Amino acid sequence: MANILVTQHIGDEGVQKLCEAGHAVTYRDETEPMTPDELQTAVLDVDGLVCLLTDRVDTAVLNAAANLKMIANVAVGYDNIDLAAATERGILVSNTPDVLTETTADHAFALLLAIARRIPEADTFMRAGKYDKFEMFPPLLGLDVYGKTLGIVGLGRIGTAVARRGALGFGMKVLYTANSRKMAVEQELNAARATLPELLRQSDFVSINVPLTPETRHLFTLETLRQMKPTACLINTARGPIVKEDDLLTALREKTIWGAALDVFEAEPQMTSGLAQHHERLVVAPHLGSATGDTRQKMVNTAVKNLLVGLAGQKPPDVLNTEIADQANE
Repeated sequence: MANILVTQHIGDEGVQKLCEAGHAVTYRDETEPMTPDELQTAVLDVDGLVCLLTDRVDTAVLNAAANLKMIANVAVGYDNIDLAAATERGILVSNTPDVLTETTADHAFALLLAIARRIPEADTFMRAGKYDKFEMFPPLLGLDVYGKTLGIVGLGRIGTAVARRGALGFGMKVLYTANSRKMAVEQELNAARATLPELLRQSDFVSINVPLTPETRHLFTLETLRQMKPTACLINTARGPIVKEDDLLTALREKTIWGAALDVFEAEPQMTSGLAQHHERLVVAPHLGSATGDTRQKMVNTAVKNLLVGLAGQKPPDVLNTEIADQANE
């Protein structure tokens, strides 16, 4: 039997599976993350940890968790966990890829369409009773999507799914950045690999799909945004700090780019001062990329499965530090 801490609300189904496996579960059924001090205290006697992306599992937490064997993160991104420090201590870490890919890509494309056709602005316009006549060139003119160029910054699982929607559904030309060529995607979608400056210069819509790393933090600054077309839109469903929000606000105000759609924020859940007050050609959503009932439950189930397998001494399906799992199973 292992002692397991579930840091935040994940629903009863996942917790029940952990209990049915014979483990002692401490379930913190709250929607606010613990403070760093609270988390350090909570992990003192824990063998397994189920956490969310808002739980910062840093070296202080890892040092406090002397018995910790595995961390199951209920997210595909894992920038909230010091993976190197966990690996150094022999602690397995897993995430929840695949199950949220299509749902997040749906949301990214929904944001793309919403900013291109100015749907939130149109909704506000209608509800305010401002629509009093049809005009050939109304105040809320939008952008065409069909046949335009879609730039994917980071052609991983989600980036590929966004690209597929653009190419197959909307006849878009796809450019992408990646560490290596994706031949299968190139053949399927007639996509082309490009450098970031090339992609920015040519794309009508730029979708950010890279993980947050030291290299991608503030990848999009005013200098980067100035490389985009003045008629282009930026869509971010990855991680907020990839975009420097003060610079994005400047770019929107100066019409350096045409518009932006954001699902994530630099200092989430807050937006940079002024961004919330900027309504023209800006769409914002509260980190809803994977937020459907079915997908969120699949994420929980995946995390629970990974944890149970890892605590049983086997290699979890979605382990991130495979070297530890491989050594344990030699």
